[in-house]
Amino acid sequence: MAGKPGGKPRAKRKGERQPAESLPFARICVDVPLAHLDRPFDYLVPSDDDAAAVPGARVRVRFAGQLVDGYVLERVESSEFGGRLSYLDRVVSAEPVLAPEIMKLARAVADRGAGMMIDVLRLAIPPRHAKVEAEPPRAPAPVPEAPTAEVWHGYPRGKAFLEAALAGRAAHAVWQALPGEDWPARLAEAAATVASTGRGAVIVVPDHRDLTRVHRACEALMGAEGVVALSADLGPAERYRRWLAVLRGAVRVVVGTRAAAFAPVHDPGLLVIWDDGDDLHAEQRSPYPHAREVLAQRAHANGAALLVAGFARTTEAQLLVDTGWAHEIIGTREQVRAAAPRVASIGETDTQLARDPAARGARLPSIAFDAARSALAAGAPVLIQVPRRGYVPSLTCANCREPARCRRCAGPLALPGGSRDDQPRPAACRWCGVSEASFVCPACSSRRMRAAVIGAKRTAEELGRAFSGVVVRTSGADEVLATVPGKPALVVATPGAEPVAEGGYGAALLLDGWALLNRADLRATEEAYRKWITAAALVRPGSDGGKVVVIAESALAPVQALVRWDPVWHARQELAGRQELGFPPAVRMGTVDGTPDAVAKFLETVRLPESAEVLGPVPLGPEGADGLAERERALIRVPRRDGRVLASALAEAQGVRTARKEPDPVRVRFDPPELV
Repeated sequence: MAGKPGGKPRAKRKGERQPAESLPFARICVDVPLAHLDRPFDYLVPSDDDAAAVPGARVRVRFAGQLVDGYVLERVESSEFGGRLSYLDRVVSAEPVLAPEIMKLARAVADRGAGMMIDVLRLAIPPRHAKVEAEPPRAPAPVPEAPTAEVWHGYPRGKAFLEAALAGRAAHAVWQALPGEDWPARLAEAAATVASTGRGAVIVVPDHRDLTRVHRACEALMGAEGVVALSADLGPAERYRRWLAVLRGAVRVVVGTRAAAFAPVHDPGLLVIWDDGDDLHAEQRSPYPHAREVLAQRAHANGAALLVAGFARTTEAQLLVDTGWAHEIIGTREQVRAAAPRVASIGETDTQLARDPAARGARLPSIAFDAARSALAAGAPVLIQVPRRGYVPSLTCANCREPARCRRCAGPLALPGGSRDDQPRPAACRWCGVSEASFVCPACSSRRMRAAVIGAKRTAEELGRAFSGVVVRTSGADEVLATVPGKPALVVATPGAEPVAEGGYGAALLLDGWALLNRADLRATEEAYRKWITAAALVRPGSDGGKVVVIAESALAPVQALVRWDPVWHARQELAGRQELGFPPAVRMGTVDGTPDAVAKFLETVRLPESAEVLGPVPLGPEGADGLAERERALIRVPRRDGRVLASALAEAQGVRTARKEPDPVRVRFDPPELV
């Protein structure tokens, strides 16, 4: 839609619509998923829709012969397009759902991730529900009183952070909660402190269990009308009702999962993310924004306080501290020692190995059994963390340890569990479901298989036999428990599904540590430590008999960090390694995935900055293994100062491809969690 500047509406014809007298042009963000069309387009506003076509309203427009959705970005007096402009087809709703602050944030997030603004708006604005929109507006919640927050004052710099947030200063902090800390109550106190000044607060948590806990804590301080919980499982009507209450200024505090980072709170004063290392915070749709990065950009743009909180610390959070952009809030070593459980590992003393020579090879060595028995005898539950769910999630050759694959589709084989005709069910493919009753290893011709990692259900069965008469509970994908009674029981859970025990667990057994540490992933060590310390934080202090046993070598860095309960040291170690190797977050890195021809053409088209370094392309997998054609990945890394330049170059190259209607798609992503 290019043309000469100064275009004007044509003279009136009989039956023709007339443009609005004031600000007759509207700039529209159209919902068209083509990278080269990621820009506003001008339309005429008919006089009949003058009052309804407000900035932020949903509209329908005709684009390339089709009716598409869009949002009014702004109304202007003149247009630079010199050709014939089309009128808005209709205004879907006069509700200004795209707030000015969210519009700027969406543009910034799209630019940072080499994506499109309309893709970000799909994440930020829930689908419209007309019946809910017609309901009377919710009455504004009363301004709450500022809580005392005495526990915050016990943290060095904790009191200073709350005072800065209360005064409206842009305080940025990284908080490491002490073991056993009632962190939902602490986050609620911080939000209520800011809400007492009339400003808004947003708290983003990984999943619905954390959401429930924080929401209840906020309700206890601010009342049910002072806070709303936003998540995808609410249903379209209720979710839109709560979101509208925030948009209309009736509610100041929002608690939600990753999409809540875009919640349109008025005058945000505090933005919080809990456990930013959890992969649930990373959006799996383009442009793949992480909730931490969204909140950081929002805090920078609005002058709001930002709190990155958790038991562990990510390398990204450590980078914020090292650069001076954020300060750290951590307890003293005396506070940590008083609150932390006693942590034991494999081979920490010669005496331990002398008593149990097979400890290094055992899945559940004697120190783990002793810790569980002591906790059960003391009347406390025991937490057993298992890295995988299911019965036997994956199988390998018992002779050469080669992964067992399906002869039909090359998918991984696993034992489904259960029985058929009083016989154990044979191994079956996890992709196509075909049973494999006569396995033959293609590498060594062995016919025997073994479990690569034993799942939670099988572990529960084994522990039930070892501790007869003790209740065994499981928490995982099929059923996630929120809480368990503070009575003797074995609680087998996968990482992230550990329920909270009343009064804390007496012991925690962190099994199969090698399965977490040996993953082919850049973040394997960081992720293993995060999962361990999150589970260990649910255990009673060592002074009350709480003990954690991690089944991993004591000499490993994450094990040492867990034994000393020092997430800061571990984050510094990880960041130093990333800086030495040139991996995120020390650098900005873009990945380009696609067929070999598509990746090669993309690299020829893109205009990279001089500092860019291209690694690869490398194959992502054998052709046909996942039902797709052969795919490759190229890595492009630049210093952090050139991150925006690289994002702009990649977005431009994507636009060229879509304009040329290239048949093979290419996926561009920045700093993805899985790089290797």
